Amino acid sequence: MLVLWRLSSLLVALALVLVPRTHGWSKEGHVLTCRIAQGLLEPEAAAAVENLLPDYANGDLSSLCVWPDQIRHWYKYRWTSPLHFIDTPDNACSYEYSRDCHDTNGVKDMCVAGAIQNFTSQLVHYREGTSDRRYNMTEALLFLSHFMGDIHQPMHVGFTSDEGGNTISVRWFRHKSNLHHVWDREIILTALADYYEKNLDSLQEELVGNFTDGIWFDDVASWEECDDLLTCSNKYANESINLACKWGYKGVEPGQTLADEYFGSRMPIVMKRIAQGGVRLAMVLNLVFGDSQHGFAAAS
Repeated sequence: MLVLWRLSSLLVALALVLVPRTHGWSKEGHVLTCRIAQGLLEPEAAAAVENLLPDYANGDLSSLCVWPDQIRHWYKYRWTSPLHFIDTPDNACSYEYSRDCHDTNGVKDMCVAGAIQNFTSQLVHYREGTSDRRYNMTEALLFLSHFMGDIHQPMHVGFTSDEGGNTISVRWFRHKSNLHHVWDREIILTALADYYEKNLDSLQEELVGNFTDGIWFDDVASWEECDDLLTCSNKYANESINLACKWGYKGVEPGQTLADEYFGSRMPIVMKRIAQGGVRLAMVLNLVFGDSQHGFAAAS
């Protein structure tokens, strides 16, 4: 049974100066995931999300989707740091919840799959409507929205010894980087510069078009399949470690320069994962905030 973590108030945290990100899809990746999701919300879920967001967000979930990265090293949120990723056995190219979902001290459920399960369970309580839970529900929404992006970034379910590629130094075209950062940010920024004139709206429009009536249209039903949230978050993690092995790590050596070939072959995977994260986040929010909560285990 998952432990329900206590969440502290968002009032002070959201008022303070933002600190630098260290992990996760780039700001752009998380913004795209949350924009896609919010655009797919049914009326009841859309109203719940807007109600939970602070007024200054102006109803825009994407404006706060990077918040969990920005506060993860603050003292009162340090406990959230292991929730952004999963470390799997080196070269096993597999993920098992019972084996892999724990922090460095062996505390169970402390990984991104466990976080998705836990914060979803908390959001199920939203419809009970007690006002003293409002800020906890707000944090749960922001954490869930962020972690749904993280679990779809393949290198967030990577190998233990290299910290999901963080310790594999490479060059991205002409500048220094690391393999994890390439997947977090470099591929997205290069695509924006090369194909979209650095316009995030244009990239979002293309991603949405790809799954509404384009190349991914026939895949969306399978993306949304979710009979049990525990199974679903594990499914997303398994997808990521398989992609990390096949496309992330494969052929990469420390110190190597990654350029056109790597970019061209990996960019479609990054874009599809962002789209999948958005579609699946919408599916979860529509279920927990809608009339039916079918497919979700009762919160404990």
